[in-house]
Amino acid sequence: MSDVLFYIFSALALICGVMILTSRNPVNSAMFLVLTIAALAGLFVLLEAFFLAAVQVLVYAGAVMVLFLFVIMLLDLKVEERRKIKVLAVAGAVVAVGTIVAIFVKCLHGTMLSAQRAPDFQAGTIDLGKLLFTHYLLPFEIVSVLLLVAMVGVILLSKKDLK
Repeated sequence: MSDVLFYIFSALALICGVMILTSRNPVNSAMFLVLTIAALAGLFVLLEAFFLAAVQVLVYAGAVMVLFLFVIMLLDLKVEERRKIKVLAVAGAVVAVGTIVAIFVKCLHGTMLSAQRAPDFQAGTIDLGKLLFTHYLLPFEIVSVLLLVAMVGVILLSKKDLK
């Protein structure tokens, strides 16, 4: 029975993920994202990670989606639909995405897979904060820069054009 549920939740997550990308209406995309999050919560339940499933539904499907919908309603989407697509902006986006993909492929190609066990993060065994700020400092800083870029993007999107 769990195999059947796995395939159902996986197919639902994949279908809703594709619908997020293909939907023209941002509110519909947000609702498909809620369905994707619910399907992932179902997969967490099948893995017997009940706390993660509850957090997935409460935090992501609840709080984060309310924030997304608030931003969607805050933006004037009719103005965005009338805006012309700039070729230079699209070319810059393609170059940026291509660069990121090239770096990702180079990093994956240069790494060797090893059979090391992941560190045990139970209480008292490894100081997670010390490990995060010493061994994993670069990924931590990359995530902080990505969050900064996202905040600047939101500010630029919500700014009204003064003419």
